Amino acid sequence: MKDVTQLHEGWNLRYEDALLPAQVPGCVHSDLLAAGVIPDPFIGLDETEVAWVGRRSWSYVTTLGHDSGHERSELVFDGLDTAAEILLDGASLGSTRNMHRVHRFDVTGRTGSLEVRFASAYDEADRVRALTGERPNVYPEPFQYIRKMACSFGWDWGPTVVTAGMWRPVRLEHWSTARLAEVRPLVTVDGTTGRVELHVRAARTASGAGRRLTLRATVAGAVAETSFEGEEAALRIEVAEPELWWPRGYGAQPLYGLDVELLDESGESLDSWTRRIGFRSVTVDRSADEHGTGFTFVVNGVRIFARGVNWIPDDVLPSRVTPERYRTRLTQAAEANIDLVRIWGGGIYEDDAFYDVCDELGLMVWQDFLFACAAYPEEQPLRGEVEAEARDNVVRLMTHASLVLWNGNNENLWGFRDWDWEAPLAGDSWGEGYYLGVLPRIVAESDPTRPYTAGSPWSGSWDHHPNDPRHGTHHSWEVWNRQDYAEYRSDVPRFCAEFGWQAPPALATLRRALPGEELAPDSPGMLHHQKAEDGNGKLNRGIERHFGLPEGDFDRWHYLAQVVQARAVSAGIEHWRSHWPVCAGTVVWQLNDCWPVSSWAAIDGDGRLKPLFHELRRVYADRLLSLVPTEDGPVLALDNQSGGTWRTSVTLRRADADGTVLKEATFDLEAAARTVVRLVVPASLLPGTGSSKELLLADADGLRAVHVPVYDKEFAYPEPAYDVRVEPHGDGGAVDVVVTARTLVRDLLLQADRLAPAAAADRGLTTLLPGEEVRIAVTGWSGDDVTAVRRALFSVGAV
Repeated sequence: MKDVTQLHEGWNLRYEDALLPAQVPGCVHSDLLAAGVIPDPFIGLDETEVAWVGRRSWSYVTTLGHDSGHERSELVFDGLDTAAEILLDGASLGSTRNMHRVHRFDVTGRTGSLEVRFASAYDEADRVRALTGERPNVYPEPFQYIRKMACSFGWDWGPTVVTAGMWRPVRLEHWSTARLAEVRPLVTVDGTTGRVELHVRAARTASGAGRRLTLRATVAGAVAETSFEGEEAALRIEVAEPELWWPRGYGAQPLYGLDVELLDESGESLDSWTRRIGFRSVTVDRSADEHGTGFTFVVNGVRIFARGVNWIPDDVLPSRVTPERYRTRLTQAAEANIDLVRIWGGGIYEDDAFYDVCDELGLMVWQDFLFACAAYPEEQPLRGEVEAEARDNVVRLMTHASLVLWNGNNENLWGFRDWDWEAPLAGDSWGEGYYLGVLPRIVAESDPTRPYTAGSPWSGSWDHHPNDPRHGTHHSWEVWNRQDYAEYRSDVPRFCAEFGWQAPPALATLRRALPGEELAPDSPGMLHHQKAEDGNGKLNRGIERHFGLPEGDFDRWHYLAQVVQARAVSAGIEHWRSHWPVCAGTVVWQLNDCWPVSSWAAIDGDGRLKPLFHELRRVYADRLLSLVPTEDGPVLALDNQSGGTWRTSVTLRRADADGTVLKEATFDLEAAARTVVRLVVPASLLPGTGSSKELLLADADGLRAVHVPVYDKEFAYPEPAYDVRVEPHGDGGAVDVVVTARTLVRDLLLQADRLAPAAAADRGLTTLLPGEEVRIAVTGWSGDDVTAVRRALFSVGAV
């Protein structure tokens, strides 16, 4: 049987004349941080103090020694970041140029000093650029010339921290006769039968060449085997009436262990492979209709409105992201009623632990191939790396039931058309051959069970503009960059794969990241931790448009920025959900952050939840009640994405700014499963056109929607008045904050981290009429100081 030895201990990093202890998996930055050589780039302006790390070469050393008794010994690196040469006793074993591939070297019978030398990623990119020629991109960094996590070089939400190191596990594999080199299970469902079509490639030693081997596979109690003499074998297993895997909210997520074993002629096990699979079918319906060209996920025959978020690397030093951290972040996604996570193309193919959790939670995964916002050369040495990388990762990830889509790139087809690339390229390659040729061919050959799309956005062909909202996937960035969020309602995209609005992180996150700084929107640290072009200008214009800009009041500015973010995203989702099935999905930019920063994230860089997170939980719930503005006035929308009929009584109230109900009516409505019911609000219930003193509320089953006909700064909000009490829980580790309104209170928010850095509240923005009460559960704080609670409470009408 194959023996495996992990090589995670005993490594050192050469720095100047010293050897520093190194953590593997890890990277240069984390080792230098641990040794006290560099400051934390997440704190203050210290990102600039560590820029030199990415511009020099580095070397890791250890001693390799083994006596395995096997015919073959191989040194395996699951991830080398990025341009590296591997030397054993000074002799080169080989070199690597790709962070996203597994690399394997024969070290049979060899021992001695092992060294992994990493060149500067900048030097490697310059070398490739000299060979391929210049290509345009959206940032002044050379990320398109090296197969490395693009956002290492900075992004409009991330720092420039250009890493190097062994960022994934390193091991020795000792084996004889043969080993499993590749296992590809094609999992399908035919009626009530589950099928696993298994394709295996075996690597053999010289003595194992031509020997008859047996391949045996087991799943759900079914067993199949075959014998073969060459390098490849295939077999099929059928499972009668397997339980189907469903996205969350549509059914359960049963997973079956698939065990594969390679045996020699005597029946002795040579190698084994085990994964979990799920039986389900997935397609994307891209049919043309009277509205354009659709883009609807269909799982097990059920059409799905995808409630998604975009995912970026959860740390700019990705080796620090543990399986536990993946589980925490993805569990948070599920708690926000998210059912699809798009892994964005400027990051990484995540660790298997990520997809394992998605399999268990029913989170569909949309996987980008790693191309983003740039023209990519298609010549060598990149072309061969791209092909090898794509094959590696398709084969590695195809076992996961949660994976529902391969996507060729992020915004590059759009960029070619709209971002002035065509003239400077002058006919040079830019990536189209990857997206429309290489990648779909690899997916068709290796994983034909899943759909592929050439890019996001993409209209399906060059017959339409790549970002035409009527065709395929669409990215909506005129809003935020140039327009108010009300403009989300100007069209109905078939599938909105990116849209969003920025806000600063939680106050406790800012205080940790900017110690000692007097916080202001334009204070030095705040500006440094704002990477978007004119980011603060856009934040300020959004606040000014709706509320007026609070001068000299950072706390008020901070709160209003978070309110605008939550309202912007909910405006888009409420509108687009109300147009299901024409619009078949929204993917918010973005779920998470990789460091403490003002960004589009719902969960900030320290893991704290912004108000946007709670708003996502509301607008992504199976049942959504909303008042959607239209040119003819607000429309009541009952969106039922649950599997059962929603029968409810909706109360509509036209109220005065002081909370007095002026007119009220109740409607009994019914929305069938996976449908939307729209009701034109009767004229008698509508606030007067342009009224600054009337608002409309809708209530049903504990859900509330609010419509104010003017900007908030034009509305006659009363000075909010409310009573506060604190009720401890029996276990002493949490409290309930109970707020009882004495006036209209709009978008009440408890910023629990102001009570204690570890404190968190279980709800976000809440609107109350006089006499109404809200109970907010707070964990991480067990105090009883009502004055402190009041200081942590904010609302729109406060001054």
